[in-house]
Amino acid sequence: MGRGREIRRILQCVRREPGGPQALLLLGEEGIGRTTLLGHVRELAADDGMFVLSAQGWAADHRHVRACLQQLLAPVLDQLAGLPAAHGQVLSAALNPVTHDGGPDDAQVQAALLALLDRLATSRPVLVCVDDIHACDGAFLDALCAVIRLLTGRPLRVLLSARGEAPPPGLPPVMESLHLGPLSAPSAAALLDRRPAAPTGRRRLEILEEAEGNPAALVELSRREPTAVRAVGTPAGRSLTGHAFAARLDALPPATGRALLYAAAAGPGESVATLMAALDTEDLTVWAPAEAAGLVSLVEDRLVFRHPLARAAAFSRHPAGERQQAQQDLAETVARPEGRARHLATATLRADESVAALLEDSAWQHGDVVGTARALEQAARLSPRRRERSRRLAEALVAAHAVGDPGWVRELHDRFVRDSGEPELVCAAAGALASIMSLESAQREAFDLLVDVSEHFPAVGRPVALAVTAVAAGIAVQSGLPEHRAGLSTLLDRARKTAPVQKTALVQEAAPAQKTAPARGTDSAGETDAAGKTGRAERRRPPVTGFLGHLAGPGTERALETLVTAVVRPRTATGSPARPGHPHGAPLHGPYASASRTAVLATACLADEADVYLGQFRETDAQLRTARAFGIRGWTVLALVDTLMSIGSFTEAEALIREAAAEAAVLRLPRLRADLQAQALALQALRGTVPPEPRLTPSVWRAVCLDENRATHARMLRARGLAAIALGDWDGGWRHLRELFTADGSPLHPVLSPRSIAELAVAAQRTGRSDEAVPVLARVRAEQGERPSTRMTLLLHHATALVGPDEDAEQHFQLALVNHEADRWPWERAHVRLNYGIRLRRCRRTREARQQLTTALETAERIGAGALAAAAARELRASGAAPTPDTDGLLEQLTAQQQQIVQLAARGLSNREIGEQLFLSPRTVGSHLYNVYPKLGISRRQQLRDLLEQR
Repeated sequence: MGRGREIRRILQCVRREPGGPQALLLLGEEGIGRTTLLGHVRELAADDGMFVLSAQGWAADHRHVRACLQQLLAPVLDQLAGLPAAHGQVLSAALNPVTHDGGPDDAQVQAALLALLDRLATSRPVLVCVDDIHACDGAFLDALCAVIRLLTGRPLRVLLSARGEAPPPGLPPVMESLHLGPLSAPSAAALLDRRPAAPTGRRRLEILEEAEGNPAALVELSRREPTAVRAVGTPAGRSLTGHAFAARLDALPPATGRALLYAAAAGPGESVATLMAALDTEDLTVWAPAEAAGLVSLVEDRLVFRHPLARAAAFSRHPAGERQQAQQDLAETVARPEGRARHLATATLRADESVAALLEDSAWQHGDVVGTARALEQAARLSPRRRERSRRLAEALVAAHAVGDPGWVRELHDRFVRDSGEPELVCAAAGALASIMSLESAQREAFDLLVDVSEHFPAVGRPVALAVTAVAAGIAVQSGLPEHRAGLSTLLDRARKTAPVQKTALVQEAAPAQKTAPARGTDSAGETDAAGKTGRAERRRPPVTGFLGHLAGPGTERALETLVTAVVRPRTATGSPARPGHPHGAPLHGPYASASRTAVLATACLADEADVYLGQFRETDAQLRTARAFGIRGWTVLALVDTLMSIGSFTEAEALIREAAAEAAVLRLPRLRADLQAQALALQALRGTVPPEPRLTPSVWRAVCLDENRATHARMLRARGLAAIALGDWDGGWRHLRELFTADGSPLHPVLSPRSIAELAVAAQRTGRSDEAVPVLARVRAEQGERPSTRMTLLLHHATALVGPDEDAEQHFQLALVNHEADRWPWERAHVRLNYGIRLRRCRRTREARQQLTTALETAERIGAGALAAAAARELRASGAAPTPDTDGLLEQLTAQQQQIVQLAARGLSNREIGEQLFLSPRTVGSHLYNVYPKLGISRRQQLRDLLEQR
């Protein structure tokens, strides 16, 4: 799982494909999957008809010095009789040392092994597969090196694996190696989710973080029993003594073992100086035995465990009392407040308000919302009073919603509803749960939840009511359901009727507590309390992080109300949306990034003005990425991708899709994954790189109800329509694009469907269905009102020029191009020029046609729109603008590798992507392309596609 690239490279060797080495060494740390990968390759090789011989080194195997050789040759002992007598006797003696005095020397065994393998290879290809070669005896390693060196050209391949980063001594220095790194985040998550009784929620995220992509660590850590909330970076207490690291840890001096306990408890990133202070020693030699054992490394002023299970084992092997003492000592020495609170909380077994207050205060100092949510959840666990506990649970819930993990949000929500009835907290919790449900797929259930909690609006004040209504607006946009838009109008009316200003529940509860705060331990109910300190902290700390945070900030109410109005009555919200008071540089937990800025950007997207705010879009996305707030990014990333595609930033859009899709896969957000897959397919269609059989992942789309996710459905239909057209299937393209509108012409989705009206018109014209497209165009034009956006004006004129009255076509083409502000959407404008050029050429206005087609070609090549560039180039050739070059024999003068590179580059792949497929560096790929351009008579990468099409 997640090893497709590595398997392809290994099979190049095993199947003797061009460019594949005769021998390959797999390198990787313990538990990285070397043995599993070798086993899979052995099965594939056997299915291919190869004769597979395998062995595994084992340092503890001292039965005799030929243990590895005996494993390797066990399946072919009956073949020894067919060897020359001398070789047969040598191998028999080597494999049975007890029955032969002295035994043969290594040179004799080596010669006999070569003879046997050479004989086997005459009947069918042979694969020699040896795992953990570093643990094999030296003589066996020398024999394998001789096999690699002397049997070159024979149908025999050697596949070895070794632990570590460097080849073990004794192997040929020129032997090709393949390093197995950690699994990607989506692959690690998929592997963990396949485990029996797979963990969910916070625990699942903790295991993924702690395992660092190591498959063995994922398996081992998932076996531990679920525990209460642990501090960030604290390993589980379940014993791991059965693991391979236990023996190395047991061999360490007691002082080193204690030092490793403190290092494991401190978590990644803690300085060595802090560890030494907690250990109360200045002797750095305490780490030397652990370094020599390969357990840790000192990197500058940080101590790094070399394997995630080494850290877990170093912590779990100590008694609970020693682990608690380590946490207490670290709490006294760490400099960061959040670190001190974390260690105190881990060492605290009972509810303690003072520790809970410290955790809550420090939660907002974490650099990411994952740490914030963990700290707040732990603060809730340590809160002795129900009201404090429910408030902190609500804050943890909203922070977990910002993380984007549905399981974690539901776990916290289930606990919250048993504890709280505060109206403001109920609304915040409902908003968080509804938001995450929307990212999954359940739009109806999410919207109904917000309608239910709207009965609390009079008690919570306008800021919170507007924030909940804004979440409902986002859900209404995603669902595209008319009933949601109507219900949103009701919610907006309720929110507007609430009081303009209202104290938050946090301040309401903190203020009286501050006046009457008893000394710690003297609470009348016997509960520990630090309410006075807590009250002061509450006044300076944001109530919640995420979309519901800082709701009463300057401009936030106005931005939220503008967003909701844009969804309820879109025609009244055309033009530039309201700007926040201070959009740039706001931190994630500030008043603008969480609510105001998100609302403004969403409104800009609805008004076709998102490109104007692209700088803010990118800045906000970068902040959310740094804060690991994908639960909020999920509401903005799709709009950002759409914006980047619309302005022709295809490369940036592709990278963003890839990164966001990985996050959505890890967090198990199927609706978001479906949206991103649709965007990826649409991007491939625009770039002209659609595979012959475009495919959307069935398991993802089965989890999404398209009836209540019309935005996703619209993206999918457009992507499939564009892909079909890119492959030359105009009828298929028409069918998909026509489904963007109902039978009477009304849009499937009120925002996304109209933006495809020009593409629908092109397909209608090409398939002779212009009459069918006219009613749809009329409906879209009517719904856009008298003042459509600049972008929609361009699209409507383009569509009308194609399917409207022929005598009006010229005027509409010119109206589509006359407004230079439409240059903000280069692909759509170049699309107009292409079709205008086609019309002009067919009207025998060749010179004018060439002008339009040349401009369209230049724009398409500049933004990397391969499909549009190819179409413009074909029309230009048809107009006689350039002679068709004779390409016969051009590719034949290139080497086989250069031809592969040219084919992949013509499909739109970047140098990095080509290098990954062909196992070359991006620089080498670029060098090859630089050398082949003169041979092919071209000067630009974009010309490769046209050149290959001409063949």
